[in-house]
Amino acid sequence: MRLVGLQLKNYRNCADLKLDLNSSKILIIGKNAQGKTNILESIYFMSALRSLRTANNAELINFKADKFELNAEVVKSNTDITLFYSYDKGKSKELKINGVKSRPKDFKSVMKTVLFSAADLMLLRGNPQDRRDWLDRAISQIYPAYDDRILKYDKIRIQKNNLLKDSAKTGNLNEMLLDVYNEQLVITGSNIIYLRGKFLKEIENIASEKHRKISETENLKINYDCSFLTGGETTVNSIAEKFKYSLEERKLEEIRRCQSCVGPHRDDIIFLINDNEAVKFASQGQQRTIVLALKLSELDIITDKTGDEPILLLDDVLAELDDIRQNYLLKSISASTQTIITSVDTMLFEEEFLKDVKVLKIEKGTVV
Repeated sequence: MRLVGLQLKNYRNCADLKLDLNSSKILIIGKNAQGKTNILESIYFMSALRSLRTANNAELINFKADKFELNAEVVKSNTDITLFYSYDKGKSKELKINGVKSRPKDFKSVMKTVLFSAADLMLLRGNPQDRRDWLDRAISQIYPAYDDRILKYDKIRIQKNNLLKDSAKTGNLNEMLLDVYNEQLVITGSNIIYLRGKFLKEIENIASEKHRKISETENLKINYDCSFLTGGETTVNSIAEKFKYSLEERKLEEIRRCQSCVGPHRDDIIFLINDNEAVKFASQGQQRTIVLALKLSELDIITDKTGDEPILLLDDVLAELDDIRQNYLLKSISASTQTIITSVDTMLFEEEFLKDVKVLKIEKGTVV
């Protein structure tokens, strides 16, 4: 799979930017705040229908415009595919594949991406929500319907929270409705937990090997941290039983706090180096090695599961890595993986690497 062309209209500071990306390696250079990251964000957006930097699509519209448009030309399995997306301030959006209106699920299935940014290097030191977001994004690249499960779970959870808040005000709790919400949370949440755990085991197998190649002597383990699981639950049904029991056990606490206190929205991912929790004991360099191994493993898993090699997006990440990790990253990328990199300049790259790279210079949202 390759992204061969991209056009941004009124997307952030890119008023009308058209890019020829028909190359396996592309380096986008420019000073800060010129639009480099906006380009990578737009590519990621066309694969996931969301931005990593904001949940409000209206913030993606250029200040001088009322809507933005994105056009992407993709070659997939020797087939040319065009993607079109528009969004206006009235929250109206339009999605098209080859000129035909498309459902979000079908749209997201066309192009796969793995984005590795400087912000990702703080994954281990961030809050549990950051780690859940990373995990959920990775899974949704393989199973597009997974997003729907997350949305459904969150919707039910919000409805339950509103019920608990209303009961606190009125002093009257509809326990029958609360039981219905809890039953729905168990069904949806157990599936989410099962897929998260399954994915983490798969990525651990790959990431631990990559991690060992950099660190040489360190063993990486990844654990899914769910408050009501003991580690022996291997099926959706066994997870559901524990989930249901935990909800009953903490029912009074949830009523008192007027919120859902148990479920996948509270879970975390624990990274261990030689059986020591990385966030507590690992150096910054060790933590960055973990994230590097995770991102490269995402590439392998998505390729293996979908049959399509995702596009690798590296956003100013090389400047944050030392020479050992820079070299490992660049040498680990397959020649067949389309890689789009942003950087302030070409100084970080060896001449041999630059020979086969298409270089684009961006200034004020345009190519110069």
